[in-house]
Amino acid sequence: MTGILRLHRERVQPGWIDYNGHLLDAYYLLIFSNNTTTFMEHIGLGEKERAEKGHSLFTLEVHLNYLREIKVGKETWTDTQILGWDDKRLHVFYTLYAEDAPEPRATSEQMLMNIDMNQRRSAPFLPEVRARIDPIARDHAGLPRPANVGRVISLPPKK
Repeated sequence: MTGILRLHRERVQPGWIDYNGHLLDAYYLLIFSNNTTTFMEHIGLGEKERAEKGHSLFTLEVHLNYLREIKVGKETWTDTQILGWDDKRLHVFYTLYAEDAPEPRATSEQMLMNIDMNQRRSAPFLPEVRARIDPIARDHAGLPRPANVGRVISLPPKK
């Protein structure tokens, strides 16, 4: 392993642009959701494995920070960092970039849960999935925690 995973790329479509001329807020989350699908394939929960083994990931919680706008037609990519995991859950952090500037465009902190689709209940990760997550998580354990991890929405106190 060598640090952050860069697994997903996606081009901003014309229908995703809002009345301000940039990516509509909901489509940032769509890109992050598509990144989760790509990440699932990477850890052995792709379409084929889901059909054979009956396990998938559900998203339990999302924190999304919009940092900079993205214009139509720009290619984006998403970096994935595992912040932590246990028998059933993955705590991940995604950073979205676009081709026209090096600064991050958005971040998304997410809690994902492994689900046994036959019972529609949480379940421990299958051994083969654990075997793929573990080396990534160990590698990511040495990375700095991103600035937006654990943010809470609030107004500053009145003076």
